[in-house]
Amino acid sequence: MGTVVQLKNKINNSYLDLKSSVEDKLVLVEERIKTKLISKVDLVEKMTKYHLDTGGKRLRALLTLGSSKLCGYQKGTRDVNLAACVELIHAATLMHDDVIDNGDLRRGKKTLNKIWGNQSSILVGDYLLSRCFEMMVEDGDQEVLKLLSSTSAEISQGEVLQLQHNREIDMLEETYLKIISSKTASLFAAATKVGAILSNQENKVKDALEFYGKNLGLTFQIADDTLDYNSELKLFGKEIGNDFFEGKVTLPIILLNQKANADEKKDIKNCFLNHERSESDFKSILGLIKKYDIINDCYLKAEYFIGLSSNSLSIFPDTKEKEILKKLTSFSLERNF
Repeated sequence: MGTVVQLKNKINNSYLDLKSSVEDKLVLVEERIKTKLISKVDLVEKMTKYHLDTGGKRLRALLTLGSSKLCGYQKGTRDVNLAACVELIHAATLMHDDVIDNGDLRRGKKTLNKIWGNQSSILVGDYLLSRCFEMMVEDGDQEVLKLLSSTSAEISQGEVLQLQHNREIDMLEETYLKIISSKTASLFAAATKVGAILSNQENKVKDALEFYGKNLGLTFQIADDTLDYNSELKLFGKEIGNDFFEGKVTLPIILLNQKANADEKKDIKNCFLNHERSESDFKSILGLIKKYDIINDCYLKAEYFIGLSSNSLSIFPDTKEKEILKKLTSFSLERNF
């Protein structure tokens, strides 16, 4: 855990440095998103405006802009258009996620489905995806169209795989990694690879940035899942325990089940099989997580993917853009937003 704390200043600065380096472009991305979400249907307007007002880090859009800058893309606004497209794919998946998980809160505000119902949320999520495909067609690059459309399909398959293993506490780590690779890391990988495609880079550069994004995405999701059980960390901008109360099995529970004794395994299984879980149940799970030092185990696994992500940038010359993206690989291990 000491390693995580020591990284704090670097992590915060790396995200802000990336945002600052492409700030002029990010403003255009926001404008592009707003323009694309204009609708003649009042309810669509209300729901999309509400979603935009909830904010977000725009990390995927920043990765598209940052990787484009790293690869020397300067002419035109294709990076802006595709950064907006990537961000809208992410937004659509969040809307669908909240329906599947029956989520109540997103970034501290009520979810769309909580206010307007599941049917409207699914349809508006579909509306966002349709706008994304319009933007891909407008870009006109077959490689980009193939990449982002296949990524959208992969995200959906990850959702189905997660449902298939719902509340399965003896899930294999390999299965968990497949799920988050599809649900989260695939869009990170697409976001960073787009930058190389826009600049007509050779395949080894495209592959390097895709590998960078994929492993960054894995790190991000592992850390996110771990933070949900980290009662020692008070900086994170959400209530801990969301995954637990939704009955979602993530890496901390998988690793805990591997270390727990027979009686503890039985209690954990029963806890997740119950229709609802109590605060008392959560305290018991947190006690076991502390007993077996599960948080540290999770961070050690995240650090493995940090190494892979960081090393993939070695083919690029030393520039400010490279340094920012390299430091960003540690971004997820401790953040307060």
